[in-house]
Amino acid sequence: MPNKEAFIFEISEKSFEDSVIKNSHKIPVLVEFMGIWSGPCIQMSDELSALAKEFSGDFIFAKVDIDEQPELAKRFDIKNVPSLKVIVNGKVIQTEEGLLTQEELRAVLKPLGVFSRTAAMRLQAREKHIAGDVVGAIDLLTQAMQQSPADTNIAMDMVQIFIDLNELEQAEGLFNQLPDNAKNSDMGKLLIGQLTFLSLASKTKGKEALEADLQNNANNCDTHFDLAVCLIAEKDYPLAVNHLFEIMKIDANYKDGAAREMIINVTNMLAPNNPELASDFRRRLSSEVFS
Repeated sequence: MPNKEAFIFEISEKSFEDSVIKNSHKIPVLVEFMGIWSGPCIQMSDELSALAKEFSGDFIFAKVDIDEQPELAKRFDIKNVPSLKVIVNGKVIQTEEGLLTQEELRAVLKPLGVFSRTAAMRLQAREKHIAGDVVGAIDLLTQAMQQSPADTNIAMDMVQIFIDLNELEQAEGLFNQLPDNAKNSDMGKLLIGQLTFLSLASKTKGKEALEADLQNNANNCDTHFDLAVCLIAEKDYPLAVNHLFEIMKIDANYKDGAAREMIINVTNMLAPNNPELASDFRRRLSSEVFS
């Protein structure tokens, strides 16, 4: 069975009636009023285009350039861009102003009946995993994989669970089966980072022994460095980075700047999923004054 077509249209005043109003009696239409000069508009347009392709044929994504179509902007009283109008059965049923994230856009689509059942299963699996029900989480992800075998996000969720269980062989085996585009995604890079640091940590004396060594010699850069590796592997990023900054205070040139390089690597690894913490590390790195 061929894939359904993704409905993504650029709308003019002339085509608005047929492409938007008439079609809205068949499937929902999301109209983004945008300016091509606006970064947030382009960003949201890209997210909506991706969703229109993911849910091909389930809704229409219509783009209106307010500079090219001032009458449409006036008709819908557009004051700011991006502005989103949800049109069903010829009527605007929802209006959103400003940049919406992909998750927020998914929340707009869900009441319209446009949502991924496997995405809901992934969320339930994540909640079970956090609650300590690992078996239940793995069972849900296995079901989701069976329903959507091409969805690499499900496989990456499973890799994360194996990492959290310290089942590195299983985690690496499943990760290595992923296509390159999944490995190079933000989530893929985070998983690579975790697997790398877990491997490095396994080659150290271990956190407890390293902490004991620091009690005897607080200025040993090698001990601080290995302990930082162990803490990163445990996802205790702030404490790990504190040890790396301590190295830089003791010896700014330690192993040709290895501590600074590791802070940068950790920051880049965290940036897509934890931008606030990454920004904090960047600020500290740029403002740190060494004695």
